[in-house]
Amino acid sequence: MATGATQRASSELIIDSPGSPSIRIPLETDRYTIGRSSTNDLPFPNDQSLSREHLTFERTPEGWTIRDLASRNGTQVNGTRLFDAVPLAHGDRISAGHLSIRYDTQGEFKDAKLHEVQFVDQPTGEAVPAGTVTADLHSALQMSLQLGALVRAGRELAGHCPLDELFPLILNLTVDAVKASRGAVITIEAGGEVKTRAIRGEGLRISTAVRDRVIEQRKSLLVPDTSVDLDFAARQSILVQEIRSFMAVPLQTDEQVIGFIYLDSPRLLLEFTVKELNLVTVMANIAAIRIEHARLIEAEKARLLLAGELERAAEIQRRLLPAKPPDIAGLDLAGYNAPCRTVGGDYYDFLPYPDGRIALLIGDVSGKGMGAALLMSSLQARSRVVFETPGDLSAQVSHLNRITAANCPGNCFITFCAVVLDPKSGELRYCNAGHNSPLLLHASGEFESLESTGLVLGLFPNASFEQKACRLAPDDVLLLFSDGVTEACRPDIDEEFGEERLVGLVRDQQGQSASAILDAIKSEITSFTGGAAAADDVTLVVARRG
Repeated sequence: MATGATQRASSELIIDSPGSPSIRIPLETDRYTIGRSSTNDLPFPNDQSLSREHLTFERTPEGWTIRDLASRNGTQVNGTRLFDAVPLAHGDRISAGHLSIRYDTQGEFKDAKLHEVQFVDQPTGEAVPAGTVTADLHSALQMSLQLGALVRAGRELAGHCPLDELFPLILNLTVDAVKASRGAVITIEAGGEVKTRAIRGEGLRISTAVRDRVIEQRKSLLVPDTSVDLDFAARQSILVQEIRSFMAVPLQTDEQVIGFIYLDSPRLLLEFTVKELNLVTVMANIAAIRIEHARLIEAEKARLLLAGELERAAEIQRRLLPAKPPDIAGLDLAGYNAPCRTVGGDYYDFLPYPDGRIALLIGDVSGKGMGAALLMSSLQARSRVVFETPGDLSAQVSHLNRITAANCPGNCFITFCAVVLDPKSGELRYCNAGHNSPLLLHASGEFESLESTGLVLGLFPNASFEQKACRLAPDDVLLLFSDGVTEACRPDIDEEFGEERLVGLVRDQQGQSASAILDAIKSEITSFTGGAAAADDVTLVVARRG
């Protein structure tokens, strides 16, 4: 320890108070008292945690000592409560009320502002002894620090850091602003889930009563002293953690509470005040806007990423469907698919056989979007294998159904129809697994429906399917379609396109090419719906025998 003579020349107190910059007080007389009363050598009238006369520093022949003046909240030196006068050594830290005091004999703490001038008390105009902190000065310093905290918060929160880095930043800004011991940033996620986004302080557990009150009442909560608060004095989480003072402030946008900031002071002699609550409330409002902005940015990034992934999926899906119909002697073919979303669940295919025949396949997966698209791609792959060579259609569709049922989710199914045409003889064999009945329009104007010959695929693995036959004569037209065609809706009168209108349209186009018939159907659907967005995928296959 330094000698008394040395200490007389260099001993100083470095005082930190919430809302004030650090101040440096040279110890030039033999005694200094600290408390709320203006009669103290160092008065802090706005610190309600201090007693009127709280503690005293006294010079002895051996050096400086500190003594608590039977204060209500006590004094701590290096974390130990003070009961008797004890000598001070360089670097000792004293806690009293909101004050944090460092004892310096080596001029080590250069961050503190030296107060050696006289300050004038504005109401009386009397000179105040050097080193005295007046009420006006204390308030001014508090305001200066609060403004500084807000400026820092505005500056740092104006950056474009990722959302996960934003929460620790908000917590650090608020903890530092009020010199809290611990804290946390909590958010409310979709579905009401409460999630801890950032935490500072060992063993921190937030009372559910605190959480519920802030979220439900949408108001800031301040408890300066839990020992005298009837609502929280007996709360188990408060008692176990020895929490002395705490505050909780909602993160609130114009529309809702998206979370809250929690700060507390366990064991230490620190009480939060209304001024500090107001400061954190303003900072929380700034933070809430920044969080929502960051969430919107991340949501937009996710949307763009998903849109890109969907577009790539759509391109892959388009490549799974025929780029153009094959050239088959004696047969005019056309095909079309338009998903109502980026990707769809409809499928069609042309599979030519070496003997001149061709298989026409069409399917419709239940549901829409990505799930239906994945099932559609697996349907395409399996169908290519099952119908690679000509065979009995009932056996082939049964085989396809067993594979589908083994891999299809329980709430999904597929309507499917397979048609095999011989353009030389006009022989037509088909097996319809619950799909929209294909239309066979004869050159005479009469038409047939190729009705269902079995259940949809994917529900019952042992289901049986019947093969049926008919004939496609010269100039006859076969039309395979999905329900997105007949169920296309006219929004102003809530009317569907319907099968009758479809038959009449094909009859009117009977002598046209397959592609012309297909284009006429597409055009008529667009005209009928008024250009409204389709509610379901639209798929068409047209076969006309020459």
